[in-house]
Amino acid sequence: MTTTSLSNREFQQFRDMIYEIAGIAMSDAKRQLIAGRLSKRLRHYELNSYGEYFQLLLKDKAEQQTAVDLLTTNETYFFREPKHFDFLRERLQDDLRNGSQPLRIWSAACSSGEEPYTLALLLAEQLKARQWEILASDISTRILDQARSGIYPIEEASQIPREVLHRHCLQGTGQHAGMFTLEPALKRRISFRQINLNNALPEVGVFDVIFLRNVMIYFDQPTKRQVVQRLSARLRPGGYFFISHSESLNGISDELQPLRPSIYRKPHA
Repeated sequence: MTTTSLSNREFQQFRDMIYEIAGIAMSDAKRQLIAGRLSKRLRHYELNSYGEYFQLLLKDKAEQQTAVDLLTTNETYFFREPKHFDFLRERLQDDLRNGSQPLRIWSAACSSGEEPYTLALLLAEQLKARQWEILASDISTRILDQARSGIYPIEEASQIPREVLHRHCLQGTGQHAGMFTLEPALKRRISFRQINLNNALPEVGVFDVIFLRNVMIYFDQPTKRQVVQRLSARLRPGGYFFISHSESLNGISDELQPLRPSIYRKPHA
């Protein structure tokens, strides 16, 4: 099959689709990304145009999920934006330290899992008396499968403090040589779940801390407001809300109060 190009009409069709499903607004600059990531699916089905592939998506929900997975995957790594974890470490010595209920944290756009596993390492080190649990969610089923396995190249451990790595991680052997993972007891504290933040949220309870990092950059203003409103309703009064350093809630939420750049708190009633 010869290489095919993505026409203006086809580009707009995929943009409309991903916006409708995931709330993600793809700019003109994403044209090459869409063409590149979906080209392998054209080859897989031996299709001659992106238009043919789009028609397939209208009939095949499983393939539609595959396309969404390919277009929404976000790069991440351990201890990304470390000031957030420094702040959380402080709070774990103070108001988050004690409680009769388990401390609950939601990693709401967990991608391949590095963020929730970083949180698990931090909590294992800092929280001795209080129980804790983490919900990790993403729209992509494919990336969630990868996150659940929790197996990473050893090079990705470079941002993890060495003593934490030795205490809580296992080095792979045999077919997993050159890889590492967290100890099973920590991995069991994390539940992975597919959740589309652009839809009404399932019943997940309330949280002490919510991370929504490096995902709002893909949303337009109305979608940002809706997503933050949905999530802040799941944050307990006094709870903390983290976004990426490149993002802001200015004009998006009046409810969450800024504490530091990219760190917010829901006021007590």
